[in-house]
Amino acid sequence: MHKAGVSLAYAVILILLTVFPAILAAQEDNDDPAVEPDWEQYITDLYVKGDQTFIISLGTVFPTVFYNYEPKIIDHQLTPPVGGTLALGYNYYLHPRFFLGGEVSGMIIYTLRQNPLFIVPLGLKLGTQFIAGRFEFPVHLSLGMIWHTYLDLGYYGFYMNTGAAAFFRVTSDWSFGLTTQWSWYPQWSENPIDGHFIYTLLSARYHF
Repeated sequence: MHKAGVSLAYAVILILLTVFPAILAAQEDNDDPAVEPDWEQYITDLYVKGDQTFIISLGTVFPTVFYNYEPKIIDHQLTPPVGGTLALGYNYYLHPRFFLGGEVSGMIIYTLRQNPLFIVPLGLKLGTQFIAGRFEFPVHLSLGMIWHTYLDLGYYGFYMNTGAAAFFRVTSDWSFGLTTQWSWYPQWSENPIDGHFIYTLLSARYHF
């Protein structure tokens, strides 16, 4: 009986030495906290269908050329730096390289006589995007409607803009960069005039 008891004890110890480390290893695996993927191992295709971004931009507006239909180039009576803008945008990705979205912004410009011109564009946009490591380069074309107010005058009409940006993806949720765009604001009224503006913006994107 004594020998049988010793053999049984050895068998139990052997089983514990075999099973207990495996239990500990499994528990340690389960207790590992979720971690952010290693951004040093950055993949090229960051986007899939259904990914979205929200963009907020703040910057400066420079009027360039105003053209009437006599035709002749007219003095726009504005002097740079002449205005500022705050813009909000939304993108929905149909593909890692293509997106649809919308935009709305507010712009104020002062003339030489310090009279403010307010412009509010609201439109839809279509764009594509190129990616190189953590750098992302979206390009877009926007079409929509715009509201002008100047002194006691007002106008509602069409606008178009196109632009490009360079973003650096800081985390999986945020990227920051610089956006430049050209905007065409035609005014088809009794005195038709085409207005052309250049925007330079600091932009932040939230990815979700």
